[in-house]
Amino acid sequence: MKERSRNMRSSNEQTEKMKKAREKTTKRSKEEEEEKEEEIFNFKNKPAEEKEEEDDDLSDSEESVFSGLEDSGSDSEEDDDDDKEEDDEDAAEEGDGSDEDVTVESQNNQQTEGKTKKKKGGVTGEQQKDEYEQDSSDEEDIRNTVGNIPMEWYKDFPHIGYNLDGKKIYKPIRNKDELDDFLDKMENPDYWRTVHDKQTARDVVLSDEQVDLVNRLQKGQFGDVNFNEYQPTVEFFSKDVMIHPVTNRPADKRSFIPSLIEKEKVSKLVHAIKMGWIKPRRVDDDSRGRFYDLWANEDSSILANHKMHLPAPKTPLPGHQESYNPPPEYLLTEEELAVWEQQDPSDRKFPFVPTRFSNLRQVPAYQRFIHERFERCLDLYLCPRQRKMRVNVNPEDLIPNLPKPKDLQPFPTTQSQVYRGHSGLVRSISVSPTGQWLASGSDDGSVRFWEVCSSRCMKTVQVGGAVKSVAWNPNPSVCLLAVALDSVVLVLSPSLADRQVVSSSERLLSGEQESTEEAGPVTWSDTEEEEQSQGIRLKIQHPKAVHQVVWHSKGDYLASVMPDHSSHLQVFIHQVSRRRSQNPFRKNKGLVQCVSFHPVRPYFFVATQRSVRIYNLVKQEMTKKLQANSKWISSMAVHPGGDHVICGSYDCKLSWFDLDLSTKPYKMLRHHKKAVRGVAYHRNYPLFASASDDGSVIVCHGTVFNDLLQNPLIVPVKVLRGHVITHDLGILDVTFHPTQPWVFSSGADATIRLFT
Repeated sequence: MKERSRNMRSSNEQTEKMKKAREKTTKRSKEEEEEKEEEIFNFKNKPAEEKEEEDDDLSDSEESVFSGLEDSGSDSEEDDDDDKEEDDEDAAEEGDGSDEDVTVESQNNQQTEGKTKKKKGGVTGEQQKDEYEQDSSDEEDIRNTVGNIPMEWYKDFPHIGYNLDGKKIYKPIRNKDELDDFLDKMENPDYWRTVHDKQTARDVVLSDEQVDLVNRLQKGQFGDVNFNEYQPTVEFFSKDVMIHPVTNRPADKRSFIPSLIEKEKVSKLVHAIKMGWIKPRRVDDDSRGRFYDLWANEDSSILANHKMHLPAPKTPLPGHQESYNPPPEYLLTEEELAVWEQQDPSDRKFPFVPTRFSNLRQVPAYQRFIHERFERCLDLYLCPRQRKMRVNVNPEDLIPNLPKPKDLQPFPTTQSQVYRGHSGLVRSISVSPTGQWLASGSDDGSVRFWEVCSSRCMKTVQVGGAVKSVAWNPNPSVCLLAVALDSVVLVLSPSLADRQVVSSSERLLSGEQESTEEAGPVTWSDTEEEEQSQGIRLKIQHPKAVHQVVWHSKGDYLASVMPDHSSHLQVFIHQVSRRRSQNPFRKNKGLVQCVSFHPVRPYFFVATQRSVRIYNLVKQEMTKKLQANSKWISSMAVHPGGDHVICGSYDCKLSWFDLDLSTKPYKMLRHHKKAVRGVAYHRNYPLFASASDDGSVIVCHGTVFNDLLQNPLIVPVKVLRGHVITHDLGILDVTFHPTQPWVFSSGADATIRLFT
């Protein structure tokens, strides 16, 4: 009981002492806070000199401004002090009661000393070093955030980069000339280990560890000193037979039965040997030997009589320097020997060092004997010996004399109108024969009719699908438009003409379908009242998706293209007045890309991926086949005269064909950088244009002469830009105005542009 009472008394005394210590600490903390507040309020009333001093202390030094780092260690130091206080209090509670007052007072004294130091703004003793001052790794170096770029870009600027706050990092003032550099080299003991950092424009002194690392890397050693490159390897597969297998996977069923595939291969080989298709290997004649003389059976008289024969140069005879006892003037001195060793082997006067021997028996074998003989054989066998007749030609004479573009006007030069209204890709455009109206088909499922001069949308027809192609009827006495979407070809009557033209177009569409015994793959049908109110008059249903529609020059026939490898139904020719369709080809040799009618003669052009075939519709036979020399033809256009054809391809080429000259291209133009999507000829002017995915339309002047002996003159005159490339697609279609030297282009940016 006495011991328990004593323990109780001692515990009560300890708790009272702890309470007193905590009250002291709370009082001191309150006093410190009051002192801080007084200092804060007194800070405003300080004289100007003290303010300037404090501003100087608080402002960043040149190194800190240069490095882009800010002093952010106050919070961390206070946190560390708080952690230390908590740890010390815990230790004090666990210790004896007699030591509590001492430890608490010492802690409070340390806190007050540290806080007074912080108030003064200085650091006692040595200034605390920044751990990132000498760090230059890519991940942790944040002094210069300009990035991994050449520092030569900042050569003419006073700054060398930007810090994290976006402020300029100015270059340090370096007034060192060569004399100062030499004195620094002589006097500075750390000059040899000083490296200039171009990114931060400061000199960095390498430590001993870094110098050792550089020396090890230069010697081809590992960067880590403790890395053992010769450590013993653990052999997984060894020569010792183990008790347990490495893998205990059960054998497959096919390992117990003979292979049927191998049996089939062996039977094929046996059959080929029996039929004589596979013959045994010939045994080389050993009597001839593996090595023989190439020129053993060569008759020198035959070669000597040849006009272009040049005999091989003979090897030079050995001189005095190759003797085993050369004269003393041929022996090299020590200086000459050192120069000979430093020279490149190709620059040396002779590939050996002349040496003197007392007799011939002491001469060793020549080390480069076989090597030199091999090089000699290679020179005789591989080096061509032929007389070349050089022709002196002035390079300027090879350049053709092309006329200046100013002499070839008029042609479109500037963008004058932009037709906006579509919300999808504008894949096809067509101009009316009068030149007043423009029709466009887009992926947004609409066909729009525009007035050319005012860029006003006069009419919009919703067809319910992505429009692949539109074509205006070229006959000026009829106002009709053919539209291809999915597997349907629609014939529209937009009624954008006088009454006589509208009535004649309605009379053309009012013909009845001819009765056929068997219903073909193409069906004609009239439209309903809702569609007729929009102007849709006829529907031509096809078995596959239609990609292109083209009118004949007279305006009664219409051709449609359905690219498909698996079927011969790729091209159909429709007659609108009689409502009948026919497939002109029994077989299609290749994937049909586009078709076109001859403007004057009864010819039909069919372009596949690699070639263009020309068919005579009257004789029903192929008359000519043009080789495009390109991988994939995308578009085709026929000259108004009918004797010239241009083809665009997806491999950035434009081919001009002269039908009277050859079946191969007369000119290959490679002006575009991406795929050529559309080509077009002008009806009246000697102009043609090509549109590409690079967002440009190149207009060329192509003069065709009546003289058959004179070749066409092709001159690029203008590059027109304006479309925005969207989804790697640029301009999808191009066409000319029928009467004016204007060109229309439609692009993937859902706009149509007129260049005049």
